Amino acid sequence: MSEHDFLSAGDAEQLARRLERHPAYRILRRLPERACFAEPDGRPLARGAVVDTETTGLSLETDSIIEFAMVIFEYCRESGQVFRILDIFDQLEDPGVPIPPASTAVHGITDDMVAGKRIDDDRVAELVQGLDVVIAHNARFDRPFLEERLPIFRSLPWACSLQQVGWSDEQMSSAKLEYLAYRMGFFYDAHRAQTDCLALLELLQMPLPVSGRLALACLLEKLQDKDYRVYAVRAPYDSKDLLKARTYRWDPERRCWHRTLSGDMMPAEIAWLKTHVYGGRPASLDFETMDAHCRFSMRLGKVFSREI
Repeated sequence: MSEHDFLSAGDAEQLARRLERHPAYRILRRLPERACFAEPDGRPLARGAVVDTETTGLSLETDSIIEFAMVIFEYCRESGQVFRILDIFDQLEDPGVPIPPASTAVHGITDDMVAGKRIDDDRVAELVQGLDVVIAHNARFDRPFLEERLPIFRSLPWACSLQQVGWSDEQMSSAKLEYLAYRMGFFYDAHRAQTDCLALLELLQMPLPVSGRLALACLLEKLQDKDYRVYAVRAPYDSKDLLKARTYRWDPERRCWHRTLSGDMMPAEIAWLKTHVYGGRPASLDFETMDAHCRFSMRLGKVFSREI
């Protein structure tokens, strides 16, 4: 097959646009290479980072980061519009032990690729200085690994594009990054950290299918929210099925049931606990306040008690 048998980029795009207008076809485009989404227009801008890690496994206690990537960008706090990509960082690290074959099968990183390599802590510290938000697509996984390996991430505000964008409200049946990309019309070579970061940033700059808002704008709205974890201290044993049915989870260290809710839901939850769990008797509950500086971390937020 000769080079003349292939369409030029312009001809291919024209054909794609024609097919898009036909209800029988859906077009996927490859993730574009870009350094800029829009030129700055004089508005005050904030700085953010999209981050991703690849690891030897899923356990914070026994596994390690073997690749860390982040894309630094500037954005408007009010609109969620991203302007320039300011820097891209992507480095491998030798975990000091063989990478399990099951992990290599996911991300393609081998022992030879990481041999003798280490993430540059000083360069990371330089890049994250003054960041207004760190975004991960599953921050509950990436944040603990990064805080363990690079403690500077403990002081930064975090957001999670997996949990803090209402994907189901936007008629998305899954919140996996690859699926969201397909639904929004693009594809990419997944499961390497830098590419996943670029794909997530692209996704965050696309209007959502129902609300029409930029996904990043929806995410930033959640940044200032506080969540509260309520601990049903000394709940009667026979209330465990009620608590489980209400999505409470058992904390083996504190030896009590807990549930996380937004602040506006807490008064009704306290009333439910007093009536259905404590039988109207006086009781003391523990609460943990979680904001962007500790949410998705293994570290506790501010803990306090209250009589009900």
